Amino acid sequence: MSALWQPRRVAVISLHTSPLDQPGTGDAGGMNVYVVELARQLAARGTEVEVFTRATSSALEPVVPVADGVLVRHVPAGPFEGLAKADLPGQMCAFAAGVMRTEARHEPGWYDLVHSHYWLSGQVGYLAAERWGVPLVHSAHTLAKVKNAHLAAGDAPEPAGRVIGEEQVVAAADRLVANTADEARDLVGRYGADPGRVDVVPPGVDLALFAPGRGGPAAARARIGVPAHAALLLFAGRVQPLKGPDVLVRAAARMLREDPSLRGRLLVAVVGGPSGSGLERPHELQALARSLGLLDVPGVPDAVRFEPPAPRPVLADWYRAADLVAVPSHNESFGLVALEAQACGTPVVAARVGGLPTAVDERTSGVLVDGHDPHRWARALAQLLADPARRARLGAGARRHAERFGWAATADGVLASYAAALRAARGERLPAAG
Repeated sequence: MSALWQPRRVAVISLHTSPLDQPGTGDAGGMNVYVVELARQLAARGTEVEVFTRATSSALEPVVPVADGVLVRHVPAGPFEGLAKADLPGQMCAFAAGVMRTEARHEPGWYDLVHSHYWLSGQVGYLAAERWGVPLVHSAHTLAKVKNAHLAAGDAPEPAGRVIGEEQVVAAADRLVANTADEARDLVGRYGADPGRVDVVPPGVDLALFAPGRGGPAAARARIGVPAHAALLLFAGRVQPLKGPDVLVRAAARMLREDPSLRGRLLVAVVGGPSGSGLERPHELQALARSLGLLDVPGVPDAVRFEPPAPRPVLADWYRAADLVAVPSHNESFGLVALEAQACGTPVVAARVGGLPTAVDERTSGVLVDGHDPHRWARALAQLLADPARRARLGAGARRHAERFGWAATADGVLASYAAALRAARGERLPAAG
């Protein structure tokens, strides 16, 4: 890429969640991983990155270096604690003011480009880019209209204010980065985005960290305390209706009814914490497991194990230890959990929604299930558990499939999007020839 079109410094806006937060609980998830991994890759290529996020504790340092060329800036905006994501639109003005003050302490032209993540950040990015006279590149990560079209039972729809806010950001952005072609079609079809301004750039995976481990699944199970004989089904991520962990729990109950020989062997591990609407009923999944006879039955081994969000090296061991990883989400813009699991050589059973058909290759790396009927999920999971040879083939294919999605390729694609935005913006400001 010509240095003329590579930004020297990018202001990344991640208002509602910090890249430093532990993924798997609260509002921290795949987007956190995306922001920090992309920032590291961009900095390694010569583009400095400053990430602006809302301060959620008075103990946080105002500026935290993450890597050479990567800073996280904590911007005070509203109370440090006790503020839900739904309340954050009321703090966008205060947050934007903090971003503006940071830029004002530097010489003009400090930032060459703004990259916003999620619609709240897009609103602030829209203002900052206009004020600084630089392009705005936006990554939605999730879209309200898509989420509302695929709601889980009992989940509340996204409010009209978010829909309007997303429409404004889509219209204002110089470029839109979509995770998949499916997301690009949603941006164009549901939000009226100009197809010529939408770039499809899949997320990546850390192929060194998430890899088949030495000693295989047995060694991983020993490290995390899972019995060697267990038939281990793993759910990893935020516990909320959108992610569908109840589908896996209900499917496990059906598997035990249909094959009692699994009792004592079948183990569903849920690694993550409550998030989103799940915060309103933080123990609902445990109550469901008890009601189905999977948990706290006297004299019977628990068939469900709940674990807190795991640091990434420990999460990699959970992936390696699992016979299958289940991703029963009602919607996913991509599905980094599916990609991380496959990188560890573990087959994935995922819902055929959103970006999951891109993240999982049903021919070689896993199985896609239509809908969220527990009976259908039980059948798909049981068939794979009963076929070790097929699981082995899919596990080998899973690693090969994941190797197509390194973060280096993601950074190259995003830099190409930045270059297109800079060419268009600087071209508009050039005087007419002759």
